[in-house]
Amino acid sequence: MSNSWFEQVSADQFVTQGDIICDCPVMGWKSDVSFDSASFEELQAGRDAFKCDVIVMTQACDLENRKVESVILCPCTLLSEFRSDWEFTEKTRKQNPSDKAFHKLCERIASGAMWNLTLLNHSGSGNDHRVVDFQEVYTIPRRFLEQFIVARGNPRIRLLPPYREHLSQSFARFFMRVGLPVGITDLP
Repeated sequence: MSNSWFEQVSADQFVTQGDIICDCPVMGWKSDVSFDSASFEELQAGRDAFKCDVIVMTQACDLENRKVESVILCPCTLLSEFRSDWEFTEKTRKQNPSDKAFHKLCERIASGAMWNLTLLNHSGSGNDHRVVDFQEVYTIPRRFLEQFIVARGNPRIRLLPPYREHLSQSFARFFMRVGLPVGITDLP
């Protein structure tokens, strides 16, 4: 690949942190379920299976050493798709989605000012940049994901070090935000 952020790997290579899996089946929650009774049956009815592009967030060493049964994934959207969604949201808020405003948003994401998002460079050969959203986190059985990738047979792109570690650090920053209203008092 023409970009040092990524490499292309074949379907038979092991899954690792930073792998982008396109059209990956995941489980989420339906947005139109009211959850009035908070019953087990209501929770089961609220499940939703769908496909989206994701990036593997589980640590590479845990995957390589088979220390985990489930793999953590986050949505990894093409920047052009992210922009379309952003423009729609801006219009519904009666805002003007200008090129300048979108550029400023991208700068904020790239600088780490937007804790829930991070921006990945384009992967070369005409591909778009990608936006990773840490607010949506999915898990999938590791064995299912491995079999899915091999059965499909498509090569995928893999984020390389140190960009993979930067992604992991951004994910950690999103989760480690802490604001205590009152500090610890009355220590012995």
